[in-house]
Amino acid sequence: MRALSELEIRILDRVEPVAKAQGLDVVRVRVMGANTPILQIMAEKEDGTMDVEDCARLSRALNPVLDAEDPIAGEYSLEVSSPGIDRPLTRAGDFAKWVGHEVKVELSTPTPEGRKRFHGVIESEGRDGVTVKLKDGGTAVLDVNDMVKAHLVLTDKLIQDARKRGSAPARDVAEGETPEEFDEVEEDEDDLSDEDFDEDEDPDDEEGDFESDDDDDFEDDEDEDEDEDEDEEASASHKKE
Repeated sequence: MRALSELEIRILDRVEPVAKAQGLDVVRVRVMGANTPILQIMAEKEDGTMDVEDCARLSRALNPVLDAEDPIAGEYSLEVSSPGIDRPLTRAGDFAKWVGHEVKVELSTPTPEGRKRFHGVIESEGRDGVTVKLKDGGTAVLDVNDMVKAHLVLTDKLIQDARKRGSAPARDVAEGETPEEFDEVEEDEDDLSDEDFDEDEDPDDEEGDFESDDDDDFEDDEDEDEDEDEDEEASASHKKE
């Protein structure tokens, strides 16, 4: 899940050594948009933190590598960011770190019962997969390798836990500004509740039924990361021509 398309996989192969050299792990690589694409690289330190200065430093280190490789034709913007509080979970082991918190998961193909999307609380992660206690009853054991999307759900409990861990990041960095100019995130009570999510998919539904309006929360994570999460992650942006 760290990279989905061939282009993203190729970029991940190039940027990961640069991030490793700075003591950072790449969480996710996404290329979003068509006219002027955004290359978004999410990263974090081993302890799960990633501040504005870390983002800016990684962005500067990546610029010469990406200029030499020129992976995207034409003009695009590079955005280096932290995963944010309601972070994507992209690797085996990610789920075990957030046991007890709500998660939403989408699989690449439906289960034998015809279900692709799951919303519940992480109970455990082991060799058999991730065990999720579902909001609509029952449990599901999901293989990380079968997932195309998974992210934590923003709740008061998650925010409090993230703050205790030191992983509740600063506001986004606008181009041309310095990290010192940013205050810490002030959460708005109205933003703490997650949008309603319909879990009552009929097992007999065809795959196309997953495109219904009730599944808005499973629109591309790219949209969530660009718009909804902009107050919940640290980032540094740079326009490439």
